[in-house]
Amino acid sequence: MAKKARKTGGTPATVALTAAGTPFTVHAYEHDPASASYGEEAAEALGVSPERVFKTLVAEVDGALTVAVVPVAGQLDLKALAAAVGGKRAVMADPAAAERTTGYVRGGISPLGQRRRLPTVLDETASRHPTICVSAGRRGLEVELSPGDLAGLTGAVVARIGRA
Repeated sequence: MAKKARKTGGTPATVALTAAGTPFTVHAYEHDPASASYGEEAAEALGVSPERVFKTLVAEVDGALTVAVVPVAGQLDLKALAAAVGGKRAVMADPAAAERTTGYVRGGISPLGQRRRLPTVLDETASRHPTICVSAGRRGLEVELSPGDLAGLTGAVVARIGRA
């Protein structure tokens, strides 16, 4: 994979990847505001299997914001997320709190380059693929990288947190 940075200087996610020297590819597509699912829209627009496109969700585990990265083809298992970080109870975070803390807008939250780095859990199915796509920090922009690089850069725990 080749590194690509946007001419505008990129997003915080692409800037973080470049600074770390991590190989990645940026994929842009025209975002449709009427789309029901940002992740499924990305998979379709890029012609990538939904099992390789991962969505970034922010949840609260025992009151602490936590990032979950799961395939767009499935759902987040909140109990499994809580267990993965040693917690008891998880609920989806308030969208405004997620946006404020990460510095990204809903539908464009990236696990990389967040304003405040949050504990992160990457679904174990990511390791089935040589590369996966995650949001690059805005709607209509994805970054493709190896699951190992994503886990390393975010300090992610890798666990089964998704369900079909």
